Amino acid sequence: MWYVQPYHPAYPARQNNRLIKDLEKAVNGEHSAVVCYQKIAQKAPDAEAKQQILEIRQDEIRHFNAFLAFYTSLAGRKPDISITEPCPEQYWNALESALKDEQETVDFYLDIADYVKDRAIRDAFKRAAADEQNHAVWFLYFLSKR
Repeated sequence: MWYVQPYHPAYPARQNNRLIKDLEKAVNGEHSAVVCYQKIAQKAPDAEAKQQILEIRQDEIRHFNAFLAFYTSLAGRKPDISITEPCPEQYWNALESALKDEQETVDFYLDIADYVKDRAIRDAFKRAAADEQNHAVWFLYFLSKR
């Protein structure tokens, strides 16, 4: 578990508020992905796809826990957690949605890593961005088998 000082001179209040807002968005995005990828895995057409989607889901759980810990440390409370992105019911539509979301998330996480000063948070977002790009490649692979 990470611990980030709630106040640090390197973090002006405005930047801290931005980071807290971005962490809350990241927590909710990861939560939405965890829920959606469970549904997608259940509808996977074969064992290979199901296993890989469940592994991707495990990455999303790891990201969720890291971002939740950062948020709680900085904000002094847990965020309101909700599903912010709907998960399409049909397998192929859900894969397409997941692919698009993963690609957009890469950019969002890299933007955060560019401005954040805390090394642990920056490294966590860079790692998560790399994971998200990998997930996108897997989803594209599964879509190509359509």
